[in-house]
Amino acid sequence: MPDKSHLTIAESDTIEQAFQRLNANMLGILFARDAAGRVIGAVTDGDIRRRLLTGISIQGEVASCINRNFVWARAGAPREQILKLLDQRVHVVPILDADGRLVDVFSRDLFNLGQESEVFARARSPVRISFSGGGTDLTHYFVDNDGGSVINATIAMYAHATLRRRNDNRIRIYSHDFRCTVEAENLASLGSEGELALIKSVVRLIQPAYGFDLDISADFPVGSGLGGSAVVSSAIIGCFNEFRSDRWDRHEIAEMAFQAERLMLNIPGGWQDQYATVFGGFNHMEFSSEQNTIVPLRLEPNIIAELEESLVLCYTGSNHDSGSIHRDQKQQHETSDAVAAAAKQKEVTREIRHHLLRGQLLECGRLIDEAWHAKRRMSSLISSSELDAIYDLAKANGAVGGKLLGAGGGGYFIFFVRPFHRYPLITALEQKGLSCSRIAFEENGLRTWKSRIPRAPAESAPHKTGHREGS
Repeated sequence: MPDKSHLTIAESDTIEQAFQRLNANMLGILFARDAAGRVIGAVTDGDIRRRLLTGISIQGEVASCINRNFVWARAGAPREQILKLLDQRVHVVPILDADGRLVDVFSRDLFNLGQESEVFARARSPVRISFSGGGTDLTHYFVDNDGGSVINATIAMYAHATLRRRNDNRIRIYSHDFRCTVEAENLASLGSEGELALIKSVVRLIQPAYGFDLDISADFPVGSGLGGSAVVSSAIIGCFNEFRSDRWDRHEIAEMAFQAERLMLNIPGGWQDQYATVFGGFNHMEFSSEQNTIVPLRLEPNIIAELEESLVLCYTGSNHDSGSIHRDQKQQHETSDAVAAAAKQKEVTREIRHHLLRGQLLECGRLIDEAWHAKRRMSSLISSSELDAIYDLAKANGAVGGKLLGAGGGGYFIFFVRPFHRYPLITALEQKGLSCSRIAFEENGLRTWKSRIPRAPAESAPHKTGHREGS
């Protein structure tokens, strides 16, 4: 904005002084202020000349030339409002604060765009449900047994992350789910042990060259069998990716999430969770020592809608330790029974893909039942007498098939049910104190975006533009 001393003039000043300031500001207009500094009107070169023609002296007061019916806008008014004024009615628009004092001036050639706003990154990443093949995505299995194969799909439950860069090196991480805050002076002092170890591991892998504030929350409980740790990791990586000029692609993000959890923290587990949450949708995944192949399944919308109506998500109320289950699977994978069970899983996975693409969902339900019985043979920790009782209750009340999601041992069951059996099944499960919910599939995987830091309401709320004409 030009010097305010060249834009305003006291109503008691002389017309000669007004001419001097008009020559200095080159805008052809001044804004007259009263003794308290409030803008009370506009004075243009034309206004003064018209008054001089009536015989007033050049030493007369500006007050006699003021157009008090002028156009102005309040500080914080929407940019579009000011542009509309400039487009049709005036050449210069003064911006006044709540007390009527001049804070800025906009014209067709002079428009203050403001300072660059601070931005923050957001990400949300969906959980997955698996239909078959769990356990064959473990590295020790597919390297020794001619590959692994799984089918999964993402659903509308998410991990959420928000990241803001700081101007110093301090780090603040808050987990809503654990009600826990971790703070450090810099990356070197963040450490790797203690609370929020997974999040620390992801941050150490990324090695950001700046301080930051990071908030994380999830729509699901820890240990739910929905691949939650991979979902949280990918959301965090996605946020940091928003601030990179050379951005990681989806394969790289999935591999980074795997590295942070499986290698840096040494938590056993498979590969499907990371790829499922990053890629999203329905996928058939194949794993081998040479490569991981992610093949999207293009299902017709009616098939997806029918599948949503045919599935019931049931929370057992108990969570699992997937790491200990996967460690037991590794110990058991060379036994003939475990090897046969894993081979059956791969066979069923191929059959489910065939029927799923054709919309033959009842066959999918029966095959999910087969996959569950095969998976139970891979480790004694996958199920229990209490979990078996839940499964038997579901089968007795209309479920065609089902399985525990994730490694097993607790978390969520998913049940496939025929039409007209859905609500009897839900009623029977809820009478046992279990929680049931619908499934909505999510076709997108990890989503990230940037947004501006919101300003305080007092700064951003629009004010009405005055309607005083004449400037």
